[in-house]
Amino acid sequence: MEMDDRIKHVLEHTRLIRAPKQELATFGSSVIDYYVVTELLGNVCVVRDGKVIAERPRIVTPSYLINIEGFSEQARKYLGMMERQHPDEPGIFYRYRNEPKGMNVVSEPLEQVLDNLKSRVDQEGATLSTIIKGVEELWDVSLLMFIYEVTKRSVRGNIEELSSRGLLDTDGRGVPLGARKQIEELFEMVSHDLTRAPELVVELTRWGLFSEYEDRFFSLFRKT
Repeated sequence: MEMDDRIKHVLEHTRLIRAPKQELATFGSSVIDYYVVTELLGNVCVVRDGKVIAERPRIVTPSYLINIEGFSEQARKYLGMMERQHPDEPGIFYRYRNEPKGMNVVSEPLEQVLDNLKSRVDQEGATLSTIIKGVEELWDVSLLMFIYEVTKRSVRGNIEELSSRGLLDTDGRGVPLGARKQIEELFEMVSHDLTRAPELVVELTRWGLFSEYEDRFFSLFRKT
């Protein structure tokens, strides 16, 4: 089976058993406890658990995204096109970190494992816990499907909250107000912890703003 066919198989056989009871936070990070249940053979199942940490959504523009590492060549071509057409159009960028915890093999039928797990999680009342019925050989693709869906559900509310506070409005340099606020927060952090200075440099560079803040940046070190 070719990779594309295998992924299509995962898409068709992944099922969300329990969705989070709330959307991703707009002004902070969200920690989602997940359980991915797959059928190994017959009445033998694998239960993987872990955490997906969704960092606070970042306000970005195509001009900003083009300076982020990790995109494929084709993705960069698309971003370049968007940068030329809408260089200062604000949007939000989600970044996730997966922290797997454990894996258990359970000798029970799949539906029974899912029912028992759902009853336990419901009883615990965790609003950001999720249960996913996945496919064993590509279980992480099943998890990515969930991440995509929870992002899609959250994005409208996140944008509405940011917009209502004027954080998506851009200044004369095409920088959203929310991005300026994030830069101010980074300056405050670096003033207390100089080891975070590289993070601030990266952010200023991605926005093309280092020369604007250069004197203020170096003054942080003259205080020590």
